[in-house]
Amino acid sequence: MAEVVVPLTVRDLVTADLPTLGEPPTKVISMEKELGRVRLGEVDYVAVCTPSGQPVGFGGVDYTKPAGGATLYQLSVVEALQSCGIGTILIGALEDRIRARGIPFAELGIDDAYPRPRALYERLGYVVSGSELGAWDQDAPDGSVRRYETTITLLRKNLSV
Repeated sequence: MAEVVVPLTVRDLVTADLPTLGEPPTKVISMEKELGRVRLGEVDYVAVCTPSGQPVGFGGVDYTKPAGGATLYQLSVVEALQSCGIGTILIGALEDRIRARGIPFAELGIDDAYPRPRALYERLGYVVSGSELGAWDQDAPDGSVRRYETTITLLRKNLSV
């Protein structure tokens, strides 16, 4: 089996990227709103990209919560490229941005219905710190929008070194 090595770069996610991500309409609308928060300094949104500039992973960091920390959210890697190290690069880039602001810890939430990413987060040093209820709008297969509710497990990592 041959190994192909492709150099990846990390850059700010921009509005022009959104149509290329393959995300459902409701998530794209949410992401457009979040990109507006970038201009206010409340969040950062980054993309991990191939040499052509195409994002293959993206995610955000919200500096407004929790108190004294920052929250990683909307972390995503193209399904066919999962388990190739892109998530590790993405989270590392977001953690670097948090550290650059002098914030001592990062937090993220895992939908208990989709536990697969938890192994990555734990490998990167995140530990369970609590749970909360979560809810958001999702596109249904019939084109309607439905409210999705779930339990979120919170994981936290100390970034002070």
